Amino acid sequence: MSKEKYTYEFDNSTGVMFKYYFGLITLEDIITSWEYAFANNLIPKSTKGFVVDYRQANFNMKIDEHKHIADFYKNHPEIFGKLKTAVVTDDPHDVIIPTLVEMLNEGYYSRTFSTLEAAIEWVLR
Repeated sequence: MSKEKYTYEFDNSTGVMFKYYFGLITLEDIITSWEYAFANNLIPKSTKGFVVDYRQANFNMKIDEHKHIADFYKNHPEIFGKLKTAVVTDDPHDVIIPTLVEMLNEGYYSRTFSTLEAAIEWVLR
């Protein structure tokens, strides 16, 4: 995956780790971008939650691939089991994948939002 498809930004004042995606995003892009963050210690110990922003991206995935995202979150409880993950997308076609992942919440906490403000508020609650 090309690094230009995502960026990370940590907000010291809130403790929120922001992950921004760009362009067409595949399942492999999602998995490898998290693995990149783990391998490069990009997630500070003081992180209170994640906001994953897809507003400048679109999913290039089959509907049933959402299960692999849910499995990835479940298989990393040391990260996702302790922190909330808010997903932001404002494209009606792209809401389905994160909503399906949310429906499988088991051992992790994810929720889909259409605004960054609502996502941040939920993560910090």
